[in-house]
Amino acid sequence: MPKQIQIQEAEVETTAIRAQGAGGQNVNKVSSAIHLRFDIGASSLPDDVKERLLALQDSRITREGVLVLKAQQFRTQELNRLDAFERLHTLVNSVATPPKPRKATQPTYASRQRRLQSKTQRSAIKAQRGKPVE
Repeated sequence: MPKQIQIQEAEVETTAIRAQGAGGQNVNKVSSAIHLRFDIGASSLPDDVKERLLALQDSRITREGVLVLKAQQFRTQELNRLDAFERLHTLVNSVATPPKPRKATQPTYASRQRRLQSKTQRSAIKAQRGKPVE
């Protein structure tokens, strides 16, 4: 079971903003979308998790190492805040366990023999393509 990392709310900065898109009068009046900012470098995450998180090729991570999530799926601010925190936890926990190191293997004797045999066959086919010797 992969280890679950918990993030304190004090390490996360949330801002309520107006949601984009259609929604009638409600979308223009109410700041229901949430902008979540999480500074990876200043957080209390373990160093190896910070490195793997910063190494992700994710457009939501800025050059300064701040993860920015925008949640505007729901109509209420509280549901959007919960959605943003859930997405943050999912992202952090996806890099919590280190990847398995790759074990170098060697091809078997039989596979090397098959490879050499096929190379010999291809060579013979190509050698027959030349002009006939007179």
